[in-house]
Amino acid sequence: MRHATAWMLAILAVTAICDIAGATTAGEKRIGTIIKERCSECHGPTGQSSNAEFPKLAGQNADYLVRQMFNFKSLARKSNEMEKQMASLSGNDIEELANYFSRQQLIPVPKQDKALSEAGRNLYLQGRPEKGISACAVCHGPEARGGKLLPRLAGQHARYIAIQLRHFADQSRTTDQTLMHSVASKLTDEEILAVSYFLSGHD
Repeated sequence: MRHATAWMLAILAVTAICDIAGATTAGEKRIGTIIKERCSECHGPTGQSSNAEFPKLAGQNADYLVRQMFNFKSLARKSNEMEKQMASLSGNDIEELANYFSRQQLIPVPKQDKALSEAGRNLYLQGRPEKGISACAVCHGPEARGGKLLPRLAGQHARYIAIQLRHFADQSRTTDQTLMHSVASKLTDEEILAVSYFLSGHD
């Protein structure tokens, strides 16, 4: 009887493990389908977008991705396309997508203009105190890796960064800290390009 009970417990344990494995596989398959149908056209299957107007998601901080996807879903951040893609996703879907993309390797873009990139590096690390612009590194870190709810900027498309800075400057992007509105509004077009070029080539 004791041996029979042990066998039954062993069988139940194996069955439970198989069920968990099956659920994990099913979950991964669902996320793979979502990425293929909703994400890959703009952001690429691994988050390494080839169109510089769309952000790279590879290597991005997972918590930041979750917050931004919920912002799109709740319409707090405006984008007709992203609102449509997020509408029917569950909270679990969003977390799984964020975890997937955060694990992918981000490939930085080779520096496009070394002189401009160097000017951008100085602006990023030191700011412009005389203009009331604090160093970007204060919040985003010296290596531009961001933090739990702050984006990784290193390796991101220069064009995308420049677009977002201009959106912060004119306050058409309103879901993040108001500090970005103040900082971006004080940057010249050349300074925006400089810091964007520096970040896109920074690993």
